[in-house]
Order: sequence, then C-alpha cells, then structure tokens
Amino acid sequence: MALSTTGTTKVTAIAGDGIGPEVMEATKAVLAAAGARIEWEDMMAGAEAFKKGIQSGTPRETIDSIERTGLALKGPLETPVGYGERSANVSLRKHFELYANIRPVRELPGIRTPFSGRGIDMVVVRENVEDLYAGIEYMQTPGVAECLKLISDPGSERILRFAFALAQAEGRSKLACSTKANIMKLTEGMMKRVFERISGDYPSIAPSHLIVDNCAHQMVIAPEQFDVVVMTNMNGDILSDLAAGLVGGLGVAPSSNIGDKAAMFEAVHGSAPQIAGKNLANPTALLLSAVMLLRHIGDFAAAEKVEQSIYVTLTEGKNLTGDIAAKGTGVGTDKYVAQLIENLGRKSDKPSRDYAPISVPAWSPEQGVVAAKTKEVVGVDLFIDSALGPQAVGDKLQAAVQGSAFSLLTVANRGVQVWPPVGGHTFCVDHYRARLMLAAPIGATEGQAQIADLLGRIPEGMSWMHLEKLMRFDGKDAFSKLAGE
Repeated sequence: MALSTTGTTKVTAIAGDGIGPEVMEATKAVLAAAGARIEWEDMMAGAEAFKKGIQSGTPRETIDSIERTGLALKGPLETPVGYGERSANVSLRKHFELYANIRPVRELPGIRTPFSGRGIDMVVVRENVEDLYAGIEYMQTPGVAECLKLISDPGSERILRFAFALAQAEGRSKLACSTKANIMKLTEGMMKRVFERISGDYPSIAPSHLIVDNCAHQMVIAPEQFDVVVMTNMNGDILSDLAAGLVGGLGVAPSSNIGDKAAMFEAVHGSAPQIAGKNLANPTALLLSAVMLLRHIGDFAAAEKVEQSIYVTLTEGKNLTGDIAAKGTGVGTDKYVAQLIENLGRKSDKPSRDYAPISVPAWSPEQGVVAAKTKEVVGVDLFIDSALGPQAVGDKLQAAVQGSAFSLLTVANRGVQVWPPVGGHTFCVDHYRARLMLAAPIGATEGQAQIADLLGRIPEGMSWMHLEKLMRFDGKDAFSKLAGE
C-alpha cells in the first residue's frame, strides 16, 4: 500500500470500546497536525456490535470499508460476557488473512523499567492465523478436550519470508526463529525446517534458532541481543507481551497485522472501561501504531515527525498522562496531546531507525498446496472413549481386530503407552489412543472398506470419537513415533 496519487490515503478508523474513542481522537489530532494526509472512514466493531446481535462483532459495513481502503487503525475491542463466541479482533484477522503480526519493542525515553539503558530494540514477528488459534476444539469425552494445532509449510514460509523482508527494510542484521521443535517435531518442527530451507536466500541476515522456552529466558537475561524474532502463533502471542513488558508494558506497545490484501494497525492494550470518558487515557500505543501505518503507506516523513514528537515529550517529562508521569504530575489526555502537537518538528536525542518499504510478494492460491509423488496409508490412530482400564482396553481391542486388515500395536493414554504394559504409574483417563498398523501400505484413497470394517469391530464398553490415518508421503512416515520407536 502506498500514498495515493491524490495525496490522501483512505483509512478505516475503528475507535473501539472503553477508552478507544478517546485515544482514536487523540491520534487523529496528532496525525493531522503532523501533516499526514489521511481521509478517515469511521466504522464500528466490538461491544456495540455484539449487543446488536452481530456474532462476529464486526458489522458488514465495517468489513466493506476495510475491503475498500485496505487499511485500518483500530482501538481496543471488547467481547462482553454473554455476547458472541469469538472476539472481533480474531474475526478481522481471519477475514482478511492478516497473517503477519508485527510487534516493535524499543526502549522509550523517559519510560523507566528494570531494563532501561540496555538498548532494547527488537521486533517480534508472530504468525497470526494458524496454530492452535485456528480455534478447532472438541470435547472428546466429558472430561477430555482436544485442540488441533495446525502448522502449514506455506504458512510458515510466508511468515518467515515476511520477517526476513522486514529485517532488510529496517536495516537489521540478525533474525532468530524460535520454536518448540524439540517436542512438537512435526508442527513446530515445520517452521524450523522451513526456516533452515530458506534462510540462505537472505545472506545479509544472520539466522539462528532457539527453543522457545530458552528464547523467553534470553529475552529476560539479555534482551539487547535480539534484532528480529519470528514465532508460531501462540508462542508469538505470549512472548510479544513479555517483550512489551521489558520496555514499559502494553500501554505503550504498538502493533500491526499485515496481509496480502489489507493491513490493520492497533494498540494491544485493553479498553480500560474504568477510566473511559475521564480524560485519563494514554494514546501513546495507538499513536505508535499509527506511525507504523504511516510507514506502511510510505509516508516516512510524517511517521518520523510523530515518533520524534513522542520521544521529545517523553524525554522532557512535561504534561504526561498519569500512567507514565512522575508520581503526582499526571495530566489529562487533552494536555498530553497538546504537548505532542507542540513538539512536532523537534528532534530528540534518540534517533528514529532508517526504514524502507517492505517488499513481500503476494502469495497465489497455488502456493498453498505442497505436492507429494506418493501418498500411502500405513495404519490408523484410533481415539477411544472408555471407562475400562488399560489392560482391558488393549486385550479387547486386540481380540476384536483379529481377522481384519489391522493389527494392534499399542494403546496410549494422554501420550503414555499403557498397553502392552511397560511399568510406571500412569494416571489414566477415559481417553485412549490405539495405534493399529496395516500389514502393507495402501493407497491414500483406498482401504475405506478396511477402515469401515475396523470401526465396526469396536467392542462393547468403548466407542471411537476420532480417527487419524497414519500417512507416508514420498516413502517417509508422516506421523509422530511412539516412545521407544
């Protein structure tokens, strides 16, 4: 997205809930004073939409506006108790496939934290639409819940290439990919393998990989070591908030959500209803998000002007809102905004980074498919609901599948083998996974009759609720191994 040929850029403005309207008006005022030529389309989402019965929390008019503008600046949104099932934030990210969540984490002058003076200046890049946040959950038994963790090769490559392109655009020299690939070798391992496959395409960026728990540890021990960190969705959600805490917390933390067709910029803090309408709100996070918006559309001059005004104002410490002011010196939102406007055009001792446009090509639908020359089924994992003990489950299943195309290899409970017994003291619940293997591989679409026959053999006292085919792609097993295999 670039500045329009008419000199103005249309942006959808979603003020949001609680303090949202106040911080949005403050942001608009500062941007206008800085000479940013933006034409706003004011739209609604969040609590008001839920209360009108809009299950997504986002009215059609708001969706249509973002479709037109391709850009949105958004305040905090609520999901009131008793209304809706999914947040409007998630709905917007999903609808527009805003796959890249960008969270700059830079030490701010005048904001004192235990990490002040360390030179923290990193960007956390989070994959934004896959992983556990696909929201695919089931109660498999009355006491056991399942959430599917979906990580794709194209989704991983897309976010990784975006992270490398962002590093190049900001003149950064290092990129760390952080995963839990040591435990989740297929899902988290997917991102690690793609990272290793493509990192050589960016010779100016030094790549590294960290296990995510070590990454959290390192962010606290030595946060200044990081430049760009890229992660899967849930890991990125958690560690981006941790990183924000290093430099002052969510009240001053900006973010953006980028896709091929649209981009949304938002403060990540809450709606703070307890101070709404009291002229106490701090608009810094939304202002810094608007700075990201300005850079996204190519208005680097206005972006630096606003950012430097924030730095000057924070450094001098005059007329700051109560959450960031010295004790007893806080002022209202209006006076803080007036101070920011007064400081436009001044330069602080903390320079803005050099920025260039991020160059990432749009992905075509064809790139969403990873082809395999051969696809074979070698067995099934059958998930069973049963109150029977593990020995009874294993013995009865083994007897039931005799004469079928399958043989019972093992039975596990919450990932631990319980049949054949191997000792130990496993606490069993009513959720078993039986691994049944074929004598020889069959075609991916073949064997439906054998599987149907297998399901018809489930003995009394147990029922199946879920089945996974154990696949082999291009001669390689495509499923996690059992303990000891």
